[in-house]
Amino acid sequence: MKFAVIVFPGSNCDLDMYHAVKDELGAEAEYVWHEETSLAGFDGVLLPGGFSYGDYLRTGAIARFSPIMNAVKQAAEEGKPVLGVCNGFQILLEAGLLPGAMLRNEKLKFICAPVKLVVENTGTPFTAAYDDGQEITIPVAHGEGNYFCDEATLKQLKDNKQIVFTYKNNINGSVANIAGITNKAGNVLGMMPHPERAVDQLLGSKDGLALFQSILSHWREKNAITS
Repeated sequence: MKFAVIVFPGSNCDLDMYHAVKDELGAEAEYVWHEETSLAGFDGVLLPGGFSYGDYLRTGAIARFSPIMNAVKQAAEEGKPVLGVCNGFQILLEAGLLPGAMLRNEKLKFICAPVKLVVENTGTPFTAAYDDGQEITIPVAHGEGNYFCDEATLKQLKDNKQIVFTYKNNINGSVANIAGITNKAGNVLGMMPHPERAVDQLLGSKDGLALFQSILSHWREKNAITS
């Protein structure tokens, strides 16, 4: 399996994402600059965290217009796994690939700490290696991670089982404790916590590795690859 790690001006978690899938997962990975227009040859797409375009206007608001985003949308429509973490999640929201919006943290402070998450749905390409209700430890690092949506959208997220991760203790004021959601098809995941920073016990937790293992296993099953 070959992953594209999208790099925007201001991305700063691209190295972590590359390390997670290349060195820890053992898959292929390649950096793709935001000015590229094609993702041909890639099986999965990763949008890392950081401060794309300096977070001017709103987080992710300018990055959504990058040339590569048309290819990201196409990959999503083709059913390929697309993962956006932190700023990547914000970009997916701005691009309309996921519903809702991101607000400043409730207490208006940047939060950088390991947090407890609850796995709410294991029936996705990103979570099959977890158990329902499992508590995992994944670090966060954001100032605008307060997920918001209206009541109608929240009902749809619940009805369609699109809420994948919630905070055990709501750290930023997010609606319904939401830490990560998918699109209705289940192949696009946005989450504020950083699984790529939790792939080895030396980092304090390796609970994030199962997310990447889930993606790889799903791809192998889908393509009938046994080794």
